[in-house]
Amino acid sequence: MVDDRGTTIRIESRGPDDTRKIGKAIGSRLRGGEVILLKGTLGAGKTTLVQGIARGLGIEGPVQSPSFVLERIHRGRLELRHLDLYRLTGAEALEAGLLSEMGESDVTVIEWAERAEGLIRADLEVRIEKTREDQGRSIIIEARNPALKSLLEVQGTC
Repeated sequence: MVDDRGTTIRIESRGPDDTRKIGKAIGSRLRGGEVILLKGTLGAGKTTLVQGIARGLGIEGPVQSPSFVLERIHRGRLELRHLDLYRLTGAEALEAGLLSEMGESDVTVIEWAERAEGLIRADLEVRIEKTREDQGRSIIIEARNPALKSLLEVQGTC
């Protein structure tokens, strides 16, 4: 489902494989410099989506949550900076420099982005909501940067 302005879509995922496919479709369209904010409850599938984004960027190795290390960097077609703010406030993330190293030749994906609300610009915001089904998820993708509305075309490729 696409909203009237063409800036938000909702995609239903039946499980982790679907979520990875959606992520891969997003990752394959990224060109560098994008900042993606991920929001959702514990266990919603944020890291699973990042695994798909990594595959879309040509990253073959394992992609794990950076909860305890705060940041993991993966190299593929573009560099993927995978941040997790679960254990930090937005101010602490800024102070540590995690939110200031975003470059034009990388993609930055931030889990638990609600902790840094208003502190960084975002090109895409992705909210993952658990549905009544055991493995089901609603993935709501909002293009905050109008130039990236084409990323919303992922719906037909999953």
